[in-house]
Amino acid sequence: MPAAPAFGHRSVAEVLGSAAASIGVPGFENRLGLPAGKRICVVLADGLGRNLLKQKSAHTPFLRSVMQAGQGQVPVSLDSAFPSTTAASLASFGTGLAAGQHGMVGYDVLDPDQDRVVNMLGNWDAKVDPRQWQPFRTVFERAAEHVDVTTVSLPQFSNSPMTQAALRGGRYITATTPHARTAAAVEAMASAQGSLMYFYVNELDKAGHRHGCQSPQWEHQLEELDATVRRLAATLPAGTTVLLTADHGMLDVPESQRIDYSADTALIAGVRHTAGEPRMVHLYLEDGAGDAGRALLLEAWRSRFGDRIWAFTREEAIAAGLFGEVRSGVGPRIGDVMIAARDALAFYDTRRVRPTAMEVVGQHGSLTKAEREVPLLCFQADGTRAPRR
Repeated sequence: MPAAPAFGHRSVAEVLGSAAASIGVPGFENRLGLPAGKRICVVLADGLGRNLLKQKSAHTPFLRSVMQAGQGQVPVSLDSAFPSTTAASLASFGTGLAAGQHGMVGYDVLDPDQDRVVNMLGNWDAKVDPRQWQPFRTVFERAAEHVDVTTVSLPQFSNSPMTQAALRGGRYITATTPHARTAAAVEAMASAQGSLMYFYVNELDKAGHRHGCQSPQWEHQLEELDATVRRLAATLPAGTTVLLTADHGMLDVPESQRIDYSADTALIAGVRHTAGEPRMVHLYLEDGAGDAGRALLLEAWRSRFGDRIWAFTREEAIAAGLFGEVRSGVGPRIGDVMIAARDALAFYDTRRVRPTAMEVVGQHGSLTKAEREVPLLCFQADGTRAPRR
């Protein structure tokens, strides 16, 4: 089993709590050692793996200068949540909790109450209440009692179930383009004294899924991200702490390695439901399958793919700490058997996903370094072009 995410020490779950503590919000601990201040802007670039940022540094002159300048004791990288997917990692980011607590344990997972697979990102089931599925108060809700809390993001996410579940709290300002989001962020923060801001960028992840993270389109969006952060540094009030991090990384999977596992009867023997993501599959067994059925299923996957995968049980994943501490009620949402890709593989059950799902190039969800390690850049805005008030 690979190492568990560094929950409580150096993971995405520590970002917002540390940010809140750094600006003096009571009840939080600055576990990442962020500099003290009055304002902090946390930029989350969906899909930006640390290895990709380093590999493509020629496209990011501003971010490269930040990395070269150093940031003292603030760590330069973090672990994503497990699985390394947006639903799980953004929920850990927003709540400060591991997936075993917030309960968003995959892209789509089993709802035991309905005995059906439900989506955790953009297509929530109408019978799933986001606030009951994830019942804990978010960092934003807690911090908003003491400082100005603002989210700057896209309009379609303002009241989405994902936002309701894990990112609720504070003001929500919508803007479509990166330029518009930057202007909105500057205006919101200029009028606030104590301020915690969350600034979301999703264009990189979209380009990666569609074209791959080694494509010119992905590199273009990385250049746009570099320009966005540079504008924030120049226009936010001087002395504002700016953080750049991500929810997960990404790697490209060749078309020949996007596999329909439902075509192999041995790989779905005794399986009642399939869920998860192509690089982190949850398999839920029929009632009565027992230990023997689970052992046969594990052996089938290991025989077929060997050391190209990790294959393990729910109990093994929990014991290894992959989901952190798992609260009552969350365990049954996790697959009886899980398949995590170690190689450039992606697994699909074409009985339940659209054919277009197999066109996705850039992928994530598993435990490889490319997917789980994300950057943490920390610097102070100089406010050289900030509007004077």
